[in-house]
Amino acid sequence: MAVEIKIINQSSNPLPGYATTGASGMDVRAHLEAPVTLQPLERVLIPTGIFMEIPGGYEVQVRPRSGLAVKQGLTCLNTPGTIDADYRGEVKVILINLSNEEQVIQQGDRIAQLVVQKVEKAEWVETAVLGETLRAAGGFGHTGKQ
Repeated sequence: MAVEIKIINQSSNPLPGYATTGASGMDVRAHLEAPVTLQPLERVLIPTGIFMEIPGGYEVQVRPRSGLAVKQGLTCLNTPGTIDADYRGEVKVILINLSNEEQVIQQGDRIAQLVVQKVEKAEWVETAVLGETLRAAGGFGHTGKQ
């Protein structure tokens, strides 16, 4: 069963949607009055014209589109970006141009994908000792195997 999310669309673009039946992410589009040009290594905040009321216990993640990344060198910063359930502002996407050429974003371009995720709340339990594991403090490439 799908979770229902209230949405306001102030753009002329279609609502975010799944491209295929097996897709996890919904494409979201740029809502622009004029094209935006990104120079190499430049980043910009792109509006989408959508506002959401996400139910408690959920978040919407903003993730890059693989085709945009491989074809144009454009990706999202702060990835995955989190849209919290209590946020009611416009959804905007932070794009960066990692290519060596300027890239242009047009009105209606698919710029990112949105993934709905269930969120579990955590409660901290302070302690003086943590349980032992084979890996222990090994990290950043450490597999725990000798």
